[in-house]
Amino acid sequence: MKFSIKSSMRWSVLISMVTFVMACIFTVASSSLLDGVSWGIGMLIVIILIFIGVVFDILGLAAASANEAPFHGMASEKVSGSRQAIYIVRNADRFSNFCNDVIGDITSVISGAAVTIVVIKLLNTYGDGDDFMRTAVTVIFTAIVSALTVGGKAMGKSFAIHYSTSIVLFIGQIFYQLEKRFRIRIFGPKRKTKSSNGKRGKNHARNN
Repeated sequence: MKFSIKSSMRWSVLISMVTFVMACIFTVASSSLLDGVSWGIGMLIVIILIFIGVVFDILGLAAASANEAPFHGMASEKVSGSRQAIYIVRNADRFSNFCNDVIGDITSVISGAAVTIVVIKLLNTYGDGDDFMRTAVTVIFTAIVSALTVGGKAMGKSFAIHYSTSIVLFIGQIFYQLEKRFRIRIFGPKRKTKSSNGKRGKNHARNN
């Protein structure tokens, strides 16, 4: 995929708007889920958010590290999802940007904010305690979330690099089903447009 400053700027603006909308949705959804539940359920929600971030980090890195060549062989054998996998690899910069930066960063930020709510619920359940207790609980829970996030992504990166072809093909098969069943196309070949020079050439040939 050729680099274009204009296309890159257009994508940056679009992905920023998408990030804003999705961040609002994730924040409202997580706040609604955390409201009225116990601190244990709240911690489970935080872990789910971390898991989502790790999964999308794996998907984004797999797309960025995958080689396009194997999918051409699969496409010649008409393996479902192989053509979609080719388009994913060709648009790896945008796909990984969405997975790693949009979903990954949003879930990281929200899980960090959510763990604060969990700590408050925990302290309210068992009593506020003294300042040392509040600080200790906050530090421990924040450290747990950070460790799970970093550790999960570290393990996910190794998995994504070693099994990038299988992962991208799996994503391609999901995209294939979306196209087949719901007519939703995520990535696809660009339509070729006739250039003005070509039209002029044809008109000139006709006049001659």
